[in-house]
Amino acid sequence: MTFKFFFSYKFKITAALCLLISVFSCERKSALQKEIQAVPMEVKVERFDQAFMKIKAEHLPYLKMPYPFLFPKQTPDSVFLKRIQDPIQKLIQASVDSVFVNFESTELDLRSLYKHIKYYNPSLKKPRLITVYSDVDYRNKVIVTDSIVLIGIDNYLGPTHEFYDGFYSYIKKNMNKNQIVMDLADTYAARLINSPRRNTFLEELVYQGKKLYLKDIWVPSAEDFIKIGYTEDELQWAEANEFYIWQYFVENELLYSTEPKLLTRFINPGPFSRFNLELDNESPGSIGRYIGWKIIRSYVKNNNTSLLQMLQMDAQSIFNKAKFKPKN
Repeated sequence: MTFKFFFSYKFKITAALCLLISVFSCERKSALQKEIQAVPMEVKVERFDQAFMKIKAEHLPYLKMPYPFLFPKQTPDSVFLKRIQDPIQKLIQASVDSVFVNFESTELDLRSLYKHIKYYNPSLKKPRLITVYSDVDYRNKVIVTDSIVLIGIDNYLGPTHEFYDGFYSYIKKNMNKNQIVMDLADTYAARLINSPRRNTFLEELVYQGKKLYLKDIWVPSAEDFIKIGYTEDELQWAEANEFYIWQYFVENELLYSTEPKLLTRFINPGPFSRFNLELDNESPGSIGRYIGWKIIRSYVKNNNTSLLQMLQMDAQSIFNKAKFKPKN
């Protein structure tokens, strides 16, 4: 047997094995998704925003009955009726109606999200999902309780909408309707992980990574740049510079630092991450969340641990077993 024939034969076997593994992997994923979609979690979105703006004065008491939490008792009906006639509110209504012409697709995405969450967290109770106008309160785009979820739908009209003209670009880019599911996933992830004390930078990285990994399994069809709230170019920059970002964190001994300013520099939303280098303006904000995501993905790939166990594990244990090697 010549070397040429041997290597050709070996390559064909390897390629065949890879193809079989790929096929089996796809079949498992397909079977899993069928199982998840069979979860009895039929979520219906209540369009309070539309109902409120169409209500007549004589019918207002009937609308208040199913939504007492949206009508403070100390506020007279005249205030609500005046709001319905407010030109700005009417403009918001027209904008929402034009963006969400077909709300069914958004509702399907939300239903899929809740089925996924329920599959991995059977204790989840079906909440009431209610859309409201929030006067563009982008800091509180969604509010989640055990039984009620409020979605400030006027925060998702698209980054170029005139309502957002005065906002920074890094805020506007995620005021898109594809972020409704992501904002809800992020909020539910924070509630599920329940890690209020994160003293070191490594603990913060791992916590943020866990939240993004939950998006991986809760919204598996979404693109990575949408999950993390980047543009496609920003994600490409993060991937291309992953090795240097990690090198910077390690060489500057940031992993075990308790310096609060690291959150502002590398975790919290912002126009860019702050390495205090000339390239700062090229970087996307919150780059630490990206690195934490990669650590968690590496841990999951290299360890056979249940999701619940991983979520409960401390940052140091995860980091030690993750075998994380940034792309070079």
